[in-house]
Amino acid sequence: MTPAIEVNGGSVVYETLGQSGDLIVLTPGGRFGKDIPGLRPLAEALVEGGYRVLLWDRPNCGASDVQFYGQTESHMRAETLRGVLSALGVDRCIIAGGSGGARDSMLSTMLYPELVEKLVVWNIVGGVYGMYQLGAYYVLPSIQAVRWSGIEGLLKVPEWRDRIDQNPANKQRFLDLDPEEFLTVMLRWLNAFVPKPGQTIPGVDDEMFSRIKVPTLIIRGGENDWDHPKRTSLEVSCLIKGSQLIDPPWPEEAWERAAEARAAGKVKHFNMFDTWVQAAPAILEFLAT
Repeated sequence: MTPAIEVNGGSVVYETLGQSGDLIVLTPGGRFGKDIPGLRPLAEALVEGGYRVLLWDRPNCGASDVQFYGQTESHMRAETLRGVLSALGVDRCIIAGGSGGARDSMLSTMLYPELVEKLVVWNIVGGVYGMYQLGAYYVLPSIQAVRWSGIEGLLKVPEWRDRIDQNPANKQRFLDLDPEEFLTVMLRWLNAFVPKPGQTIPGVDDEMFSRIKVPTLIIRGGENDWDHPKRTSLEVSCLIKGSQLIDPPWPEEAWERAAEARAAGKVKHFNMFDTWVQAAPAILEFLAT
């Protein structure tokens, strides 16, 4: 049975790979869980490099419980990660993540710097298109479902149906939600994805980056990646003093080609993270310094 830890009233499923070495918390993007194709090969490569790796289903991901609170969903995830690490007796760790996992990792480092030894991020979301895309995909469907059909409408949202399939207890968790309170949280989360001056990444003031003082590796976004713009990576590298910025180890247009293949039905699973294992040598080299 997959182990789980209760944090703030919700069950968080996790898995630890490796027997020894410093711990790396590895977080994927979107609302994808720890078993999303492409994540485990990177984790296994890091284990082979001498580290332990914590994979976890964040709230609203994989088989963990759904939860809705906090300034943004990433703020909620950062608070949850602190609770998971505390329960596991982890005082310090390396935090790494891509796409939405990069935002979660950066925010965790900002809010709980005492927990973090080093930080590694890639595929950082930003820009007008990237931010609006996230709000439209991850927040608007839930708002519309509740407005038009009440809380029961959430049970028909495809993403939430998946969460119920993986964790049947989530059905009652949805039904127990207060519609007005839920909509208040969703509107706050949606507002985070409205581009604003002084917020390079969604829902986080640029001044927060000054809290990141640990060695940081940033893998630049692809040249023509609308979801994770090259410009955003460059801006983040300027905001995190002393950070190291490197070119992506995968093709510049890897994200676009994967998205096109999925849209055309040429792949059976969401394979946009399959290239991430190619970052293992650069990550291991950075961690060794």
